[in-house]
Amino acid sequence: MSPGNTHVPDPASADCRLVSEILSRVGDKWTVLIIMMLGHGPKRFNEIKRGINGISQRMLTLTLRGLERDGIVRRTVTPSIPPRVDYELTDLGKDLLIPVAALGDWAMRHQPCIMAARTRFDAAADADPPQEKRVSAG
Repeated sequence: MSPGNTHVPDPASADCRLVSEILSRVGDKWTVLIIMMLGHGPKRFNEIKRGINGISQRMLTLTLRGLERDGIVRRTVTPSIPPRVDYELTDLGKDLLIPVAALGDWAMRHQPCIMAARTRFDAAADADPPQEKRVSAG
């Protein structure tokens, strides 16, 4: 897909479902944070956990397992007592780091504009009389 492409794919197609599944994985907030962290080099499980505020051990385990399954992260076990387990980006993961970092940069650069737009939107919504407030089609 390109910016000028106006064709909307069939959401029921196998390709569209697969792309949606992949985008769900790489767009997940924990995935983005893990990819950014591993972009600085290999890390151990507890290093990642300490570096990502609010992630539970279970969520980190599940996310790393999914990223490993998708070929984005490589898990290396070094036999020792206790065993040492390192996680690092594969070539595919390093390639994904480029658009993920670009989206993060975009968000940081546009944060003031977005916060101002939210403030304007919320103020306008609060100013609307109750009968004129939007009703969701649900």
